[in-house]
Amino acid sequence: MITYTIKKTIVERQKSKEESLILLNERGEEVSALEILKVCEPHRLFAFDGQMGAGKTTFIKKLCEEMGTVDVVNSPTFAIVNVYDVEQPYRGEVYHFDCYRLKDIREAIDFGAEEYLYSGNYCFIEWPEMIEEILPDDTVWIKIEPQENGDRLLMIDD
Repeated sequence: MITYTIKKTIVERQKSKEESLILLNERGEEVSALEILKVCEPHRLFAFDGQMGAGKTTFIKKLCEEMGTVDVVNSPTFAIVNVYDVEQPYRGEVYHFDCYRLKDIREAIDFGAEEYLYSGNYCFIEWPEMIEEILPDDTVWIKIEPQENGDRLLMIDD
């Protein structure tokens, strides 16, 4: 099991405040969110597990931004899957699933989930337990767990 800590920080900008995430490795050193992709190479399918409000969408947003997306990253709750274009070095498309609203596996099959999953592109999946039976065996499972101090513990099942 590989663990990281996700800390939220507030960045003061002219006339505004922005929330930002900092990812810390086990030694407490700040690392890029892309570290997750590096330690999990060559895997491209990531199942994010965590309770409502754990920070799954927020972390996926940070990850996509660091990958070089030119698109707005938000929760695909109603669309089920969003497609983001990314620039160098991760050129291509990233698929962001939110399976929370799926009633059964048949819905996932009907909208073509398997085509996305076997495309060779990065797939980030929220509420993966809803489609677990069609996830490839090499899917990387990442659990995000809120901590009492507001931080999040990110655990990669290696």
